[in-house]
Amino acid sequence: MSKKLSHIEGPQMDRIRQDFPILKQKVYGHDLVYLDNAATTQKPRELMVAIDDYYSRYNSNIHRGVHYLSQQATEKYEEARRKIQHFIHAEQAHEINFVRGTTEAINLVARSYGCKFLKHGDEILITALEHHSNIVPWQMLCEQTGAVLKVAPVNSRGEVELKAYSEMLGEKTALVSVAHVSNALGSINPVKEMVRLAHEAGALAMIDGAQALMHLPVDVQDIDADFYAFSGHKMCGPTGIGVLYAKEKWLEAMDPYMGGGEMISTVTFEKTRYADLPYKFEAGTPNIAGGIALGTAVDYLQKTGMSFIEAHDREMLDYVGARLKEVPGIRIIGQSAEKSAVFSFLLGDHHPFDVGVLLDQQGVAIRTGHHCCQPLMDLFCIEGTCRASFAFYNNRDDADRLISALQRAAAILG
Repeated sequence: MSKKLSHIEGPQMDRIRQDFPILKQKVYGHDLVYLDNAATTQKPRELMVAIDDYYSRYNSNIHRGVHYLSQQATEKYEEARRKIQHFIHAEQAHEINFVRGTTEAINLVARSYGCKFLKHGDEILITALEHHSNIVPWQMLCEQTGAVLKVAPVNSRGEVELKAYSEMLGEKTALVSVAHVSNALGSINPVKEMVRLAHEAGALAMIDGAQALMHLPVDVQDIDADFYAFSGHKMCGPTGIGVLYAKEKWLEAMDPYMGGGEMISTVTFEKTRYADLPYKFEAGTPNIAGGIALGTAVDYLQKTGMSFIEAHDREMLDYVGARLKEVPGIRIIGQSAEKSAVFSFLLGDHHPFDVGVLLDQQGVAIRTGHHCCQPLMDLFCIEGTCRASFAFYNNRDDADRLISALQRAAAILG
């Protein structure tokens, strides 16, 4: 392994790290090493400036005001929508629907599409890799409609068994919903092929993209997803804001998820006419600051360069993967041939919580537990794992600190 890796150290990495104030703090007397990016990412200074700018200069409700502040806020909010459209290569801006996050986006599709179009005996196909947010809404939908939930298996490396997935698709399959990138293992699914197979079977395809946009570029038209969901806080944006992309024809056919202000055209006591897209699915006053700030996060990712981010992820994957072998007793859970820089592991027979606490005392923040993937943990016959998840602002020193902290933890635990 070369000591000098162009994407995980050097002047550009130094500049990037300067943009994230939180990385400068100390934890228990140690410089912070933040490796819990799959749970939430840290925020660049530009994001904080954008939020402060909204509240201090043009705080106002949007779309309904004729005064200056409302016009300014509306333009900034809709500009953010257009930025996101271009970022994920959607065909039209009104295919971008602001929601609270991936969880709400999946629930929206389950209610607005599923409750209207799925019937008794229809099948919904997911995979064993899924986050609870891509399991529970479909279970609830099945209880309401009589549809049946099917689960495509994964192998011991944490890869979806594509042949089994293909064979499970059939005339009863109405909808497929799969993760682009596994939050628990980092496995990158071949979503373009999975969507193609779903369409050949006559099914629609939804992609949970929550973990994808911090690791690789996304083109929803190339993937040909009918629905694609992601969360702002996992891509350097704020919490409480996310996006459901959906093809126009499905948004037009679906009923609104919630009723109230903003999502209407006209209201009488006899009948309500719904607003045009995308406002049909954006009832009430939205997270205006969050939407604008998500646009700023997109600007920041594009300025950094998605090609840089993708290359950084690959190099970090190789470097950390090689160095983890130096830790006595470590066992990696999930070693997909295609994966992001997310490492799920166990240290001997020690409980992940104990390992996590010892790392935290050394200033290294990781995640421990089942990662909202209890069925996946059951498949591996474990209760949970330690998970170190890297972002493009993590450098080689962060990786080295993780290894030294794990080595010390192994020595302490015995």
